[in-house]
Amino acid sequence: MPHNESYKKAIELLVQLSTKNGFLASAEQSTNYNRVWARDGVICGLAAILDGNSALLDTFKSTLITLSQHQHHLGHIPSNVYFKENGNTEVSFGGLAGRVDTVSWYIIGICNYCYATNDMTLLNQNEEKVNRALSLLQAWEFNNNDLLYVPRSGNWADEYITEGHIFYDQLLRLWALRCLHQLKPKIEIEQKINKITKKLEDNFRKTKTQQPYHPKAYAKLKESTYWMASISPSGYQTMYDAFANSLAIFLNIGDSIFKQKVFEYSESLRQKLPLGLLPAFWPPITPNDKDWEVLENNCKYEFRNYPFQFHNGGTWQMVNGFYGMAVQSTNPSVSMEILKEIKNLNAKRDYGFYENFDSKTCLPSGVKHCGWSAAGEVILEQSLNNNYLLK
Repeated sequence: MPHNESYKKAIELLVQLSTKNGFLASAEQSTNYNRVWARDGVICGLAAILDGNSALLDTFKSTLITLSQHQHHLGHIPSNVYFKENGNTEVSFGGLAGRVDTVSWYIIGICNYCYATNDMTLLNQNEEKVNRALSLLQAWEFNNNDLLYVPRSGNWADEYITEGHIFYDQLLRLWALRCLHQLKPKIEIEQKINKITKKLEDNFRKTKTQQPYHPKAYAKLKESTYWMASISPSGYQTMYDAFANSLAIFLNIGDSIFKQKVFEYSESLRQKLPLGLLPAFWPPITPNDKDWEVLENNCKYEFRNYPFQFHNGGTWQMVNGFYGMAVQSTNPSVSMEILKEIKNLNAKRDYGFYENFDSKTCLPSGVKHCGWSAAGEVILEQSLNNNYLLK
């Protein structure tokens, strides 16, 4: 499909966010966003890979080098790295809790970069760091039972209530392992991939498994048409997680019947909302819900998770870019609808590329000129041009 004005603006924004140290999260003059973030940087880098812009590919490489150079000695990848004007560097591994997903995004990023450029140098140079990251992920299982245990605020939904064995984080780890195994095959990685896949398919929905991860919670679990958000020691968190369910489709998790159910549920939800896009989590938590107090207190400074906003039912162009990419091979017309709506949002207020939108009022929210909002559009448009990521 031919590139239009919106796509060109998205690429221009990614170029604007390019620095010698990697992608910044936003072009706005906000200290918190004028940093090289692992998650944002890799997602912008995946867009760069699919577009093929050599300058953006160089910025992606710089992003990965920055993350590598500031890896914790135990293997943790920074949440973000801030290069101050005085030459000092500030490294953060998270806010109220450490970020678990940065490790997987880092491995996904390095592998996709090397695959796209047909050059294994970066992976070879950082193989020890990748192995250290893999060892940390193994340690974060805590009980050696193939599922990561993630603290509340431990991933991209850093002010939301999910915790425990969060489906999104398991899928990211699986994607990272699958990418690495394709570039550097090892029998132990293949075995781990198979173990994790089985755990996910058996436990994050109602099946006939004879060995559920959490027998008591599983016995109470009802049939569903989408994957559960998390399993914690106190039971299942059963809200719909759009990013996780999109990744599950993308990674081809589950049987064909259930995958169709996930798609149909996602589409029914998307089409009934005024923005024509998926909310991050659904349904929104309201002040009358038992989880409201936990949600309300789960922020370091400003509360942003009002119903239909931010993670609490808000709409993110980046998340929808991954959803559109996930369904493109089987439902390209749906992906084209999603791309149209993403472009509509990114163009609001003179191509503001806002971070997210209120799913009820349709008003923009969050920071302007957000890199991964542009990246979500690029990733989806390029997938419709039959350009694909390593998975």
